[in-house]
Amino acid sequence: MTHFKTISELAQAEGFPPPENPLFSLNLISESNNALKNMEITCDFYIICLKKLKSGVILYGKTKYDHDMGSMFFMKPRQSLTVQDVQLKDNGFAIHVHEDFLMGHPLFTEIKKYNYFDYEINEALHVSPREEKILWSLFHKMETEYHNNPDEFSKSIILSHLDSILKYALRFYKRQFIDRKPLSGITVTKFNECLNTYFEQREAGEKGLPTVNFMASQLHLSPKYLSDLLKQETGKTALELIHLYMISEAKNMLVVGDRSISEIAYQLGFENPPYFSRLFKKEVGMTPKEFKKHLQN
Repeated sequence: MTHFKTISELAQAEGFPPPENPLFSLNLISESNNALKNMEITCDFYIICLKKLKSGVILYGKTKYDHDMGSMFFMKPRQSLTVQDVQLKDNGFAIHVHEDFLMGHPLFTEIKKYNYFDYEINEALHVSPREEKILWSLFHKMETEYHNNPDEFSKSIILSHLDSILKYALRFYKRQFIDRKPLSGITVTKFNECLNTYFEQREAGEKGLPTVNFMASQLHLSPKYLSDLLKQETGKTALELIHLYMISEAKNMLVVGDRSISEIAYQLGFENPPYFSRLFKKEVGMTPKEFKKHLQN
C-alpha cells in the first residue's frame, strides 16, 4: 500500500504532468492510460472521478466496484483504493482536492456532509448520458479557469464549479435511489429479517445491541448507504429502525411473562438498564414501568 501525501506525488505515479496548484489538480483520463493498471493507495486528499471501465477490478476499501455504466466515485482522505488490470471503455476525468485548498471557503465544511464520500465503491453513482453531459460541462468550466492565469477570483470560481458538481451528484444519487426502488424496496425487509435472526438466536444478550455497522455488514452495504436506502424507503435511519424494533420487542416482553425491567434490558442487549428506560420513554412516551402498569389497568 502506497500512501501519497501530496497531489504531485500521485500525479507522478500516474504519469500525469505536475499540477498547476500543489493543492488542486484536474486530469483527463484516456483509454490508453496504462498507469491505471495496478495500484494500491491511500491519499491525504479528496479524489472525485468519472470513469467507464471495460475490464479489471477496482476495490474501494474491501468492496468491489461495479462498473456497468458510466460511474462516479468519491474518495475522501485516508481511504484505501486498489486498482487491478483496469482498462477504460471511454475517457474520464479525475479531480484531486487537498483539504487545505478548501480552507476559508464554505466547502471546507460542506464537503464533509456529503455521505457519498463514505460509500463503498460498489455503491458508486451511475450516471445517465444526460447527467454525464452536465458533469463534463462543469469539469470543462473548471478546466478553463484552472489553465488561465490565476487571479484573486480563480479559486472562488473553481470551487463554485466543484460545489455544483457535488450538489448535482447528490441530486443524481437521490434519483438513483428512486430508480432502484424495485431492488432497494426489499432492503427494509432484509434488514428486519437480520434483526429477527439476531434476537431469535439470543445474540443480543451475549453480544449486546446490534450496531448499524453490524447490520450493514450482514447486508453487504456500507453503513451510511444502508441508512440512506432505509431513509428513502421508510423515513427512518438504520439506527432509528433498530431502536424501534427493540422497543417493539420490549413491549411484547412487558406484556408476556414476569421478567423485571432490568432482565428485559439485558436480554435485549442493553448493558445499562437506565439507558433502556430513557430510550423506551423517548419512543413510547412513558417508562417501561408506567407502560406495564398502564396495561394492567
